[in-house]
Amino acid sequence: MIRQSGNLNEKWTALYVRLSRDDENEGDSNSISHQIEILTRYCQDREISSYKVYKDDGWSGTNFKRPGFMEMMADIEAGLVSMVVVKDMSRFGRNYLEVGLYTEIRFPEMGVRFIAINDGVDSEDQLGNDFTPFRNIINEWYAKDTSKKIRAVFRNKGMSGQRLASNAPYGYIKGEDGHLLVDEETAPVVELIFQLCVEGNGPGKIARMLKEREIPTPGTIEFQRTGRTSRYYPDDPCRWNPATVLSILEQDTYLGRTTNFKTTKLSYKSKKAIINPPDKRAVFENTHEAIIDRETWEIVQKNREQRRRPTKLGEMGLFSGLAYCADCGAKLYHHRTVTFTKEQESYTCANYRSRKQCTAHYIRAVVLEQLVLQNLQRVVAYAQDDEDEFVRRVMENKTAAQRTEQERAKRKLEKQERRISELDRIIQQLYEDRVAGAMSVERFTRLSEGYEKEQADLKQSAEELRGVVAEAEAQTVNVQNFLKIVKKYTEPTELTPALLHEFVEKVVVHAPDKSSGHRTQRIDVHYNFIGEVDFSPEFSRYSKTTTA
Repeated sequence: MIRQSGNLNEKWTALYVRLSRDDENEGDSNSISHQIEILTRYCQDREISSYKVYKDDGWSGTNFKRPGFMEMMADIEAGLVSMVVVKDMSRFGRNYLEVGLYTEIRFPEMGVRFIAINDGVDSEDQLGNDFTPFRNIINEWYAKDTSKKIRAVFRNKGMSGQRLASNAPYGYIKGEDGHLLVDEETAPVVELIFQLCVEGNGPGKIARMLKEREIPTPGTIEFQRTGRTSRYYPDDPCRWNPATVLSILEQDTYLGRTTNFKTTKLSYKSKKAIINPPDKRAVFENTHEAIIDRETWEIVQKNREQRRRPTKLGEMGLFSGLAYCADCGAKLYHHRTVTFTKEQESYTCANYRSRKQCTAHYIRAVVLEQLVLQNLQRVVAYAQDDEDEFVRRVMENKTAAQRTEQERAKRKLEKQERRISELDRIIQQLYEDRVAGAMSVERFTRLSEGYEKEQADLKQSAEELRGVVAEAEAQTVNVQNFLKIVKKYTEPTELTPALLHEFVEKVVVHAPDKSSGHRTQRIDVHYNFIGEVDFSPEFSRYSKTTTA
C-alpha cells in the first residue's frame, strides 16, 4: 500500500507491520490489519500523506531476513525513506542487539527518524529514549521464553513417539490421523533404489538409471498432486538428483521406524541446524509399515561406507571397496591395464601403491573372482544341505570369536584402570611433597605434567576399550538374515555385483607365498551378518593355490 502526495521527489514514511505465528495466539490486537489501522491513523493525524506499508506476516521477530523488512531496508538505503513507524518495538524485532544496531546507529547515520507509537519511542527525542534499550531486552526475553516453551512442547511430542517432521518422506503419504501410510505409487521406486544400491551402484549412477527408466522425481510427483513447483522441472520431469537418491538411501523411516531429534539448533537466534549424535536421538520402532527390510538396509549402509572409485578409464572394479590387505588393513586398489596384446584387471595394496609402506599383495581380478565364487558356492551348499548344523556352527564360531575379543579387551581395560588409579596416588603424593617443600617447582611441574598426560591417554584408551566390551556383549549373530539371502538363490554360478554385495562384507587378501616353489595365495571371505565361515574339519578355511 503506497499513498503519495503530488511531489514525486518527496521521501515517504515507511509503515512497518509484522505478525509471527506465536503472536496469532494473542488475538486481534496484534493482527496485521489492526497494526496497519493504527499506523495509517497516526499518519492522518499528522497530515503525512506520503507513506508505504511494508508487511511481514508469519515471520519471527528474531529473524531479520524477513522479505518485507529487507524491502524496507533496500528503500532506505536508496534514500527513498525519511521515517520508519511501527506499532511498538516488538513489531520491529525481538533481538535487542540487532534492534539497537538499526535504531541507534544505522537509521541516524542515514538520516531516518524512527518512531514506535505505543512505546513512546521517537529517535528525535533523545531524553525520552533512555528506557528503549531495556525495552528491547524485555522483548528479547519474551522471544527466548516463547522459544523455550515451544521447545518443551516439541520435545514432549517427540519423546512420545509422534513423528516431528511435517512432511511424509517419498514412498509414504500421511493418513487422516497423521500416521504414515505406504504410497502404492512411489514405494516401489524406493524398493528399486535400494535394490540398485545393493547391486553396487552409487547415487549418481542410480539417478541416471531412474531417468533412463523415465521415473518421475519426487518434485514432479509433488507438482502432479499439489501443484507446488518448488522442486518441479517441467523441461526434465525425470531428472533425478544424486543428492535426492542419497537422502532416500539414508532415510531410516523406510524401516518402519520413527527417529526424532536428528538435528538441533544452538539457540533460538540461530537458524543453522546441527546434526545430533545418535545418543541424543529418540528412536521408536514399528511405528508404521516398513518398505525396506532390515537385511537390505544394512547391506546398503555397508555399501555406502565402502565407497568405490572408478579407474582412470571410468570403470568400477567388482571388488572395489570390498577387498582389503591382510597385513596393513588398507583397501586393495583396482587397476586395469590395456596394451596392444591384452588387457588385465588386478588389485594391489593401496599403501604399497601410494607410499611403499606394505607389500603389493597383487592378485588378478579373474583369480580373486574365481576364489570368492568357489568359497560362496561351498557356504551356500552347506547352509542349504543342513541348515540346523550350519546355524549351530556359525553361532559357536561367532560366539567364540566375540568371547576372545571381549576377554582381551577386558584384561587390557582392567590393567589400564589399575594404572589410572595408581597415577592418582602418585600425583597426590607429588602435591603433598611440593606443599611440604620436599620438591622444587621445576621438578614438580615436569613430573606432574608427564603423569597427567599418561593418565589422560589411558582414560581415552580405556573409554575405547569399554566400547569394545559393550559392543561384544550386546552383539548378536543374526544367522537368520543370512539364511534369508541364501534362500533367494539356488546354486550361484556367476559372481554378479548384486550377488557379491548381498553376501559378502569384505574379502581379505594375504600376501603370496613362494616358499614351496609355487606362488600360492590365501583369501578370507567375510560374509554379511555371520562373518568368516570356518567349520573345520567339516568346512575348512578356504584357501587356494594358484598361479597369478
